[in-house]
Amino acid sequence: MDTAINLVMIIISVVLTFILLLQTKGSSFSGAFGGGGESIQRTRRGFEKTLFQFTVGISVFFVIMAVISSLVLS
Repeated sequence: MDTAINLVMIIISVVLTFILLLQTKGSSFSGAFGGGGESIQRTRRGFEKTLFQFTVGISVFFVIMAVISSLVLS
C-alpha cells in the first residue's frame, strides 16, 4: 500500500509540474514577480480555461493524496 501511494504521489507531482509549466509558457519573469507594466486582466477562454480548471483539480487531488499519505504512512 505504501508503494502504491508513493507512486501515485510521484505521478501526480510530475503531471502537476508539467501543467504548471504549460500555463507559464507565455509569461516572463517580470510579470511573474509583479514587475510587468503591460499586464492586464483578461478572461481565460478555450484551452486556457480548461487547462486552468484541470490544474485546480490535479492540485486538489495532490493535497488529498498528501493527507492520505500522511495518515496511512504514520
